Amino acid sequence: MYTALTIAGSDSCGGAGIQADIKTMTANGVYAMSAITALTAQNTTGVTDIMEVTPEFLGKQLDAIFTDIYPDAVKTGMVASVGLIETIAEKLTEYKVKNVVIDPVMVATSGAKLISDDAIETLKTKMLPLATVITPNIPEAEVLSGMDIKTEEDMIRAAEFINEKYSCAVLLKGGHKVNDANDLLYREGGYVWFKGKRIDNPNTHGTGCTLSSAIASNLAKGESLDKAVLYAKNYISGALGAMLDLGKGSGPMNHAFKIDADYREVQ
Repeated sequence: MYTALTIAGSDSCGGAGIQADIKTMTANGVYAMSAITALTAQNTTGVTDIMEVTPEFLGKQLDAIFTDIYPDAVKTGMVASVGLIETIAEKLTEYKVKNVVIDPVMVATSGAKLISDDAIETLKTKMLPLATVITPNIPEAEVLSGMDIKTEEDMIRAAEFINEKYSCAVLLKGGHKVNDANDLLYREGGYVWFKGKRIDNPNTHGTGCTLSSAIASNLAKGESLDKAVLYAKNYISGALGAMLDLGKGSGPMNHAFKIDADYREVQ
């Protein structure tokens, strides 16, 4: 069985972070493992508290995983401090990890930065060059490129800049009033658009986590980057289209929308 590792924070309501990653990886047919960077107290209405692990403890988690069940792909999510980012970069290098998907979670939907300037610089210099692909949304791509992104042409220019500066493929996610739901994959000096149709569902908690985990799952199974992105977009469209409605805020998707088994039925 193919294996994948998520390095991210825990979401106590189960819609994003480690929990969404494990659900996504399982639904996409790989064995999921996790190294937790932080515990959060959160639900669909917001985050009330965060407790980070120490860099030393994160390093021990990663050593335990890599020396036993070596992952075929790794996905990283929100990592807010310099020490944790440095630890992840050191371990990815030490264990010569292939198929690294980095979701550079830096900017909230409101536009507020979620990590410090020092942590952003460490992410840029230490982690991005190790990535197979990174999956920024438009505000995050603006931080990484230093450009304003207002049009699809701006998306292409920003993705090209990031690709050339950090030597990794870039899946620049659309939306944010630039386009409907079209994502741009820029790699090896060229690009391809992955067209999507916006689904009228307000429950989008964890979409970024889910997309990057689905890409990692497909890379773990040996798919090309283009196919991994295509399959991941199809999966997230299905999870959103299932129209799960839980919680008082922006609720989670149905990660198990396509899982059919006897154990799902009420006996």
